Amino acid sequence: MATLGAHEQKHKVTIVGSGNWGTTIAKVVAENTKEHPDLFESEVQMWVYEEQVAIPEASKLYDPSSKYSTEKQKLTTLINHFHENVKYLPNIALPHNIVANPSLQDSVKEATILVFNLPHQFIGGLCDQMKGSILPYARGVSCIKGVDVSSEDINLYSESIGKKLGIYVGALSGANIANEVALEKFSETTVAYDPPPMDSRGPTPKEGGTPRASELDLTKITEHKDSKGLTSKVRLTAQPPELPPLDHQLMHTLFHRPYFHVHVVSDVAGVSLSGALKNIVAVATGFVAGLDWGDNAKAAIMRVGLLEMRKFGKMFFENTVRTATFTEESAGVADLITSCMSGRNYRCAKMSVERGVSIAEVEKSELNGQMLQGTSTAKEVYGFLKARGKENEFPLLTSTYRILQGEAKLEDLPDLIAKPNLF
Repeated sequence: MATLGAHEQKHKVTIVGSGNWGTTIAKVVAENTKEHPDLFESEVQMWVYEEQVAIPEASKLYDPSSKYSTEKQKLTTLINHFHENVKYLPNIALPHNIVANPSLQDSVKEATILVFNLPHQFIGGLCDQMKGSILPYARGVSCIKGVDVSSEDINLYSESIGKKLGIYVGALSGANIANEVALEKFSETTVAYDPPPMDSRGPTPKEGGTPRASELDLTKITEHKDSKGLTSKVRLTAQPPELPPLDHQLMHTLFHRPYFHVHVVSDVAGVSLSGALKNIVAVATGFVAGLDWGDNAKAAIMRVGLLEMRKFGKMFFENTVRTATFTEESAGVADLITSCMSGRNYRCAKMSVERGVSIAEVEKSELNGQMLQGTSTAKEVYGFLKARGKENEFPLLTSTYRILQGEAKLEDLPDLIAKPNLF
């Protein structure tokens, strides 16, 4: 009899993305793959967008006698030599089992678990490049917060990736400021992963007949449900039985650290929606902070925002969303609180009011070319709601957009959201 927990093969993990948060997640994952050699290959590939980088003279790594300091080097060369992402996560030591790889196709080719952590605007192009290079039975986790919204529909980034690559992809989101996690300050996160039925290792009896005579082999099933409870158009390939089962326990083992606590749920839609809608609420909270209305006002905006987030989920993802995700998980209420206290959407909205300028002007001056998610998501969500005649059922989400557009006065916000019996 085989030893319990022993498997013929091990999972191999690749991180697709190497920015501030991507490198931090790579650190977390690499620590765990090294600690659990019965489940994972120790080496963690991290795909890096290659660029030439010079080590700043102020860096502790700077050595005037070394070519690594006096000449610009490829970022992958520096990461693999110093075991530090000197550009996007400086002064944080990385596990030596992280291998920075500039080739996307090479970094993903043997991975059974792909962790996506990069700006959402690059998802489509990178997935196109990955086609034909990944294992057909690979599984993924998206750390990309937000959703793809248009007037026609809402798509989770995890499902957009899954459709492109023909694989199942879950989500990770929470109150996770990357630098704090990298410094191993305590925080929590939520991993949403709903294991596809074909990955189950236990056959299920068919209706009628004896169990032994009528076992249904779930590995032969290719269909699974999407985030709206409908049969997905993606046909999946079952993971080989030689691999450890990719279930909630394995996801917990992959991401949980003493400083980074993980709760695994099946509600991918709720986790993903929370990561998108909280940015709109953070903008509204920043507005009232800019008016110096105090903590009571900020708390009121957060309360209404949380209710509207929960209502949005139940209205448009009623078959799969669990309302407790918004009120009990790090991806929900905790991430909302963090975003409404110190996030960039909050800070930029606050500065726009204090300076008497548009939030777009603050965005240009403060974010070094990066874009606020709250403003763009507010526009997209408003268009989606208006196309369905539902905008008045979400007074905070709608009012935030109208204030951004100059169609409503910020000072009127308390009256604009005072809509009874909506929740």
